[in-house]
Amino acid sequence: MLRVAVLVSGGGTNLQAILDAVKVGTIDNTEVVGVISNNKNAYALIRAQKAGIEAHCVSPKDFEERGEFNTALMDTIDALCPDLIVLAGFLVVIPSELIRKYENRIINIHPSLIPSFCGKGYYGLKVHEAALARGVKVTGATVHFVDEGTDTGPILLQKAVEVRTGDTPEVLQRRVMEEAEWRILPEAIHLIANGKVAVKDGQVMIQK
Repeated sequence: MLRVAVLVSGGGTNLQAILDAVKVGTIDNTEVVGVISNNKNAYALIRAQKAGIEAHCVSPKDFEERGEFNTALMDTIDALCPDLIVLAGFLVVIPSELIRKYENRIINIHPSLIPSFCGKGYYGLKVHEAALARGVKVTGATVHFVDEGTDTGPILLQKAVEVRTGDTPEVLQRRVMEEAEWRILPEAIHLIANGKVAVKDGQVMIQK
């Protein structure tokens, strides 16, 4: 049974997609053992509580130094004994120590087709604003493993989404979530839970 910890800063729609997929069996051999947010008001924490899942808030605002926050975050994660950490809209820089400790066991969902519209400063609506400003005809979402760069880790899954005339950033964001994020993030967890994913020389190999 794959033990999954989900880190999220906001509403937790991707968290809900994971919980729903576990419930109906689209993701099997998996248990969500905890949800951690840096935001005490994140609706994701309520989603976790409603599902009977351990919910924690660890915020940088509660610590005088960033190192203290990093230690508290790592301690909270370690206490859950996760096999996989899922960043589902977690808007905090992950400590390097955590990335090294959980090498190839942390995945992130990003709302674009990496390497487009990714890296520092590209998060939330900013990604979709940039895509529309550039006039791309196709965007999408990417699930990737997390390394010490920003959105630079090995790509696990991607799904394209059409950009339509008249799209606003909000409309496009919703379509990318519905058509890509909520599909490929559960699929990625399912593949990992069933031993079908390997990382070799910075490339992800998926066994069908």
